[in-house]
Amino acid sequence: MSASGARGAFPGSGSGRCKRAWTELLAGRVKRQKLGPDGEQKVRESAVRLLRSHLNLSDLFLEVEGPQFEEPRLRRWIDWGGPEADTHLSSSLVGSALRDQASRLGVPVAVLSSQVVASALARICASDARPSPRVLLTPEQRKKLPSVLGTARDLTAHGMFSRRCFCGEVWKVQNSLLLEAVWHLHVQNIVSLQELLESHADVQAAGTWLSGSLYHLCEQMEASSPHTDVARAMLTDFVQMFVLRGFPKNVDPRSTVEPEPVTQIAADVLQRMLASALEALAAGLQEESAAYKAVRCWFGTFSRHTYQSIISTESPKRFFCHTLTQILTHKPVLKVSDALQMQREWCFARTHPLLSGLYRKLFVVLSPEELVARLQEVLETQEVNWQHVLSCVSALVICLPDAQPLVNGWVARLLARAFESCDLDSMVSAFLVVRQAAQEGPAAFPPYADWFQASFGSARYHGCSKKALVFLFKFLSDLVPFEAPQYLKVHMLHPPLVPSKHRTLLSDYVALARTRLADLKVSVETMGLYEDVSAAGDMAEPHSQASRDVEKAVSVFQHTGKVPVAVMEASVFRRPYYLSHFLPALLTPRVLPTVEDARAALIEALRRADKIPPSLYSAYRQACSTAGEKQPEAPGSEAEQSCAEEPLDLLTAALGELRASLSDPTQQDVLSARMAVVSDRLGPALGLSKDDEDGSSVATVELSVRTPELPPQELKVVDLLLTAFSQNLLAASCLAPPDRQGPWAAHLVRTLCGHGLLPAVLTRLCQLLRHQGPSLSASHVLGLAALAVHLGEAASTLPAVCAGPPGPARPLPVPELFDCLLPCGTPEAWALCLRFCTAAISYSVCKFSSQSRGVLRRCLSPGLIKKFQFLVLRLFPEARDAPAGAEDAAGPGWQPRFLPSVDWQRAALCLWEQGAFRELLEQDGLRLTYRDWLLLELEIQPEVDALSDTERWAFQQWAIHERFLPAPASAGGCAGDLEAACTVLADVLMDFWQRSQSDGHLHNSHLAAGGYTGNRDIFSRLQELAGDLQQGPEAPLGPSPPRGHFLFGLFRRRLQALAREQDVATRLQRQQELLMFRRVLLGLPPTVLVGSPQAGPPAALNCEDFFHLVNTELRDFSQDGALSHDITVHFFRGLLAACSRSSDPSQAADLTLTACGAQCPLLLTSALLWWPRLEPELRRRWTRCSRGPLPSELQRLQEARHFAKSVLGVLGPLEAPPAPGPAWLCAAALHLELRQAGKAGLRSELARLPCLGDELLLFLFFFSLMGLLASHVTPHAAGSPEALAVCAEILGCLQRRGVSWLPLFQLTEAGAGLGHTLLRLAPDHLLRLLPVAFYSLLSSFEEDAPLQQEAFLHVAVDMYLQLVRLFVDGGTSAVSTRAHSGELRGQGDPVSLITKARLFLLQLIPRCPARSLARVTELLAAPGACDPEVRAALLRRQPAGLDPDLRQAPCLFGPDLHGV
Repeated sequence: MSASGARGAFPGSGSGRCKRAWTELLAGRVKRQKLGPDGEQKVRESAVRLLRSHLNLSDLFLEVEGPQFEEPRLRRWIDWGGPEADTHLSSSLVGSALRDQASRLGVPVAVLSSQVVASALARICASDARPSPRVLLTPEQRKKLPSVLGTARDLTAHGMFSRRCFCGEVWKVQNSLLLEAVWHLHVQNIVSLQELLESHADVQAAGTWLSGSLYHLCEQMEASSPHTDVARAMLTDFVQMFVLRGFPKNVDPRSTVEPEPVTQIAADVLQRMLASALEALAAGLQEESAAYKAVRCWFGTFSRHTYQSIISTESPKRFFCHTLTQILTHKPVLKVSDALQMQREWCFARTHPLLSGLYRKLFVVLSPEELVARLQEVLETQEVNWQHVLSCVSALVICLPDAQPLVNGWVARLLARAFESCDLDSMVSAFLVVRQAAQEGPAAFPPYADWFQASFGSARYHGCSKKALVFLFKFLSDLVPFEAPQYLKVHMLHPPLVPSKHRTLLSDYVALARTRLADLKVSVETMGLYEDVSAAGDMAEPHSQASRDVEKAVSVFQHTGKVPVAVMEASVFRRPYYLSHFLPALLTPRVLPTVEDARAALIEALRRADKIPPSLYSAYRQACSTAGEKQPEAPGSEAEQSCAEEPLDLLTAALGELRASLSDPTQQDVLSARMAVVSDRLGPALGLSKDDEDGSSVATVELSVRTPELPPQELKVVDLLLTAFSQNLLAASCLAPPDRQGPWAAHLVRTLCGHGLLPAVLTRLCQLLRHQGPSLSASHVLGLAALAVHLGEAASTLPAVCAGPPGPARPLPVPELFDCLLPCGTPEAWALCLRFCTAAISYSVCKFSSQSRGVLRRCLSPGLIKKFQFLVLRLFPEARDAPAGAEDAAGPGWQPRFLPSVDWQRAALCLWEQGAFRELLEQDGLRLTYRDWLLLELEIQPEVDALSDTERWAFQQWAIHERFLPAPASAGGCAGDLEAACTVLADVLMDFWQRSQSDGHLHNSHLAAGGYTGNRDIFSRLQELAGDLQQGPEAPLGPSPPRGHFLFGLFRRRLQALAREQDVATRLQRQQELLMFRRVLLGLPPTVLVGSPQAGPPAALNCEDFFHLVNTELRDFSQDGALSHDITVHFFRGLLAACSRSSDPSQAADLTLTACGAQCPLLLTSALLWWPRLEPELRRRWTRCSRGPLPSELQRLQEARHFAKSVLGVLGPLEAPPAPGPAWLCAAALHLELRQAGKAGLRSELARLPCLGDELLLFLFFFSLMGLLASHVTPHAAGSPEALAVCAEILGCLQRRGVSWLPLFQLTEAGAGLGHTLLRLAPDHLLRLLPVAFYSLLSSFEEDAPLQQEAFLHVAVDMYLQLVRLFVDGGTSAVSTRAHSGELRGQGDPVSLITKARLFLLQLIPRCPARSLARVTELLAAPGACDPEVRAALLRRQPAGLDPDLRQAPCLFGPDLHGV
């Protein structure tokens, strides 16, 4: 404009005159003329007219000056007039110019303004000199664009702009239009993208332009640029708009109705982008190429953050479903035969990471049910791309564990449909899906062999008709030419169930499969013992598989001590492989060790079982001797070592190159290639062939934590790899923190696990952490901690680990293995544990800082996190005062570059105060609970504790009373419940004792409290808490009885968790548990056993819980008819202590002891046994609370003792004094006196028995029987003949008096008879032996006993049946052992006893009166009642109308027993 102004002349100047310069024209006009108000207005109008006559609209729209936000100088100049100037656009220069131009052209001003703005926009986009394709503006273009958009916005506000016309003009300049300019129009509301798309005449062209621009945007956004945020915002906005418009809520994508243009374009663009990405993947992508970046960028738009603002709508889910369908149906060119042969290459690990990543993003929005339903629908209705379908199945079972049952159900439906209508497509789909899922490992899906056997090993699908059977074998036969060998082996080794009349179908298929295997040079007979026949790997050579079988068999034998079942089965059913491959591999000559190892022990076990031919074993021994003689010479050892070192050197070089690439920021793009080289050289370094490397992985890794051992070659390789991992970690950490180091560490860990090195790596970690921990440097600890984190990251794909003692018996996930490797018993152990936990948690928090806390939980074992909390609180008092919500402490959590001066205490405290760590602890199961703290504290050995006794006491007091007792249950505390704290402490203490005894650490039979004396410290805390609980608020007063002590509830729960079987192992386990209960009870105040007296009149104390414990548990472990002294005296101490707080102590004691006699008489008989030691203490304690005599019930115990002594001490035929108490109590006292009498005086004392009363004599007979049985089963018991003599004498007295003694052998709990008391006075194992006592007294029975007592025959037959049953069940083993050892001389073993009893019955039955046979019928009705002779003898005496079924009972004894 200035140029035109400079060229203009004054009005009225002649054309022929010479033009003069401005200086000449202005000469003489230096003095400015003053103008009035009218003059100034005229001058302004003249200037405007001059500018309007020479105005270029396009240049005006593009006029920019200075910074980006400065106004056009023309507008500034127009508005110079001051505040009073009219600033409206209608009166401005631009508005006037547009109106004038529109008037001259004869078009509406809105149309003209739209054309001018579109032209200006096109000129801005075309001003870029960069080569095509271009989608983003340059910085210079971004400076010019706001003025155009601002003017367009003002024109729109004043009705001078047509959006519709503008859209048409924009599409006319489509070739020069940039996508960013369109985005600015959309976001600044000049014109929306929807309006632009609706105005385009060609829907196909619009979709092509948009998809191409988006693709180029994805390519350019991956490049580092200062405007990446703009590009990312553009892509997000476009994708959101396309998803919302392309997949609206109420539109069915399968509808035949023509969609709206915008919907059609949006859906078309999304489909084109996905199709381009899938085609690029199929063509093969070079990493970091432009196409690779574009695909990665587009797949990144499926992340959840892209759809956060629209996730509430249904559009994202509909779009994801459509995307999954498009992936599954993209270019379906592969045939089923191709899928059968190639699906091994489509597993999750071999699927392109970009495609597997896209699957994972789709799985975030779609539920497993929706995914399986979509897969099923697509397979049923459309042609599919089998590679994408099967790779999606692999991703589904790997990424979503909940999908496994859904896939199983889908396959079951496919099979059902296939056999229902002979649908070949459903059959093919089922087999392909199952095989694809199964090759992901048993952790993701059951093996193919298991599925095939479960599906066709029964008549579930194909057994309904011959047609279904023919269909199955026709299908399997059609697969044979395309089958891999492992599937043919499965079909042959686990064939379908076929009726005998159709066996030819199976035999024809087997013949066809064998032919195919022969063509492939694979033999079923050479398959390994532990080979996974459905594994996807190549078939290993027989010698390689045999070597692995030998290692596995030796490992199983080492852990079980038994020859593996697989080896025994192979020796019978697979002899060709066993003799030709397994035995030669097992009997490889070597120098035999001085101490027999597991391999030598297995060989000896097989030899003893006649599973090794003698000639082969002799040759093996001779070869081993020769190897021992030649070993010192070792002529070829150097050459062999050099051959072995060469692959190891190559691996070392490859690891060095990998470390160099990690140290150089410019070589980060070659890390994948370096990792591939390491993987390639790892197999030869281990001495594995290609076939060996592809072998199937083990299901469980067997370790020996106490004695971990590795072969020398594996040790070298593993040490090299661990060292390289640590060095790589330090090198990478010097350049970037862990979260920006890339996936190299995870890739290296997967490489280790993929080569079958996991067992060796875990064994070496066990050696280093558990046995060499103090010698590890800081770099070693950091490297091993990071390795543990990445092993945890891959834990879902790794097998479980059996650590062996002292670890848990169950298989452990890999992260939990580190709990076993890092104990906390000694200062050296907890120092290593603290360093390792600090490093592992710090590394994981930094590595996965941008991911969810659930990832951290998967990578780290909760046990490690809890151990870290425990050690920090124990070792650093300053950490105990930190508030629970401490703010994030300053300072880095990962500083490996300062390793030489690592301060582990500072690092631990820094981590302790970090906000990220505090957030981690908010997850369930990660916070240190009261129970966790107790278990860890119990591991500490006080004799080597770094804390002094005072410091340890203070720490335990703080932990219990200040941290865990007041803490809520959600935080692992007790919520202020002191009783709950006591219960948990007692439970944990007994768990620790139990575990310590199982591990062999503790050997004291009395609860094994030796060994770790840490028990005493924690037990002292239990005593303190129990004391606080008793001193707390009293139970509420009232008529309701107080509830029992919490300990008895704990005991009941623990006992209920144990089995009730009567085998020796179960009884020993219960006995061990009861010993621990007794230990706890004896360590607590004695009033725990009896409770507290209630307010009001004196009443019996609440001892029901203790009585129940004695009657149900302690009674079975009583000896000599009494409890042990310690528990007996503890009860009476508690009784007197509790009664002393009653208003009438004597009456309370009497009432309690009376209840004791009725409910728990064993306590009173125990008091009788220990009375000489018990009486002095009871008198001493009673005098403290009362000046009167002992309570009458206690005096009665003393009187019973005096009564027994007086009866047995009286000489001459005098009558016995009257019994001072219950007959059973006096009988118990008499039994004790008889047992203590010497052999010489026994006869004279037995002479006094006839003077006793009938009832007392009957009870005495019972106690004597128990004594006799105890002498049978108690090792080294004395007085067995004397016990038999006592029983015989008492029995004689009873028979002479005519007293019925048979009820003693028919005791029941019903009613208030003898059984109610006597069954509570003897252990169950002695009561079960009553038949032994009955027939041990055969010689003492009177000849006319059957005639005098009608029930005798019934009891005799019943005792005989029980005796036989005991013998069959092994219940007489203790008696048999003592008889064979000579301890029961003259009494015979159980077999002799059964023989005598049988002969006795055979002689007795004919003599018995008919009325004695009436009750024997019910005994004969029992199955297997007795042997044929006894049965026949009884049946001969039965009436003729007896049920004939009783004459068909099976034979109880074989001919051997009949001949005894």
